[in-house]
Amino acid sequence: MQHRIVSHEEWIEARKELLAREKEFTRLRDELSARRRELPWEAVNKQYIFEGPDGKETLAQLFGDRNQLVVYHFMFAPAWEAGCPHCSFWADNFDRIPIHLAHRDISFVAISRAPYPKLAAYLRRMGWSFKWLSSFGSDFNYDYFVSFTPDEIERGIGLRNYERRRLQGEETAAISVFARDQAGAIFHTYSTYARGLDMLNGAYHYIDLTPKGRDEAGYPHPQFWVRRRDEYDR
Repeated sequence: MQHRIVSHEEWIEARKELLAREKEFTRLRDELSARRRELPWEAVNKQYIFEGPDGKETLAQLFGDRNQLVVYHFMFAPAWEAGCPHCSFWADNFDRIPIHLAHRDISFVAISRAPYPKLAAYLRRMGWSFKWLSSFGSDFNYDYFVSFTPDEIERGIGLRNYERRRLQGEETAAISVFARDQAGAIFHTYSTYARGLDMLNGAYHYIDLTPKGRDEAGYPHPQFWVRRRDEYDR
């Protein structure tokens, strides 16, 4: 893109014009967030068991002493030797936020289908400290549409982002939110997939501020450039 070179006064006027649009977007985002909070809830009646750094834990135990739980569904199938590089890009944003979320009555974890020893080894490799658990052997990933059954994989069609679509692999990433009431009942309040995950990637928000932006057009897939943090050419 060829950018106009203008005087400081002209630049200020152009910036103010964009600022008005940014403020409009902020108001719309606040409205959308309010509607998200107003969504109905669905009860979680199935018992899920996870394995993590504290051994076996139920979904209820993942809340700790808080009443809200955010789960990042990290793509890591049982046969894989490493986690998805794109989920790893997202996970580089996770380590320092749980303490802040805790002060808003929120616990945060990542969950994957790979056995826990693989998750623990990859966690060490990447130098992360967030809580990561395995759902191996449970229906959790299938119930929240982040892993696909052998039949779906064979047919190449599965439920992705609330519609039946052509699959791009055996796993997909997502964020799910759960709440617990005073009686201890657990409810699923929200899940988001695809571009809905952008909100959890601080790096992309910084990239979006720059003149080149994401610079991903014209390639077979948008995140063609993403590598695990320890795999970039230095």
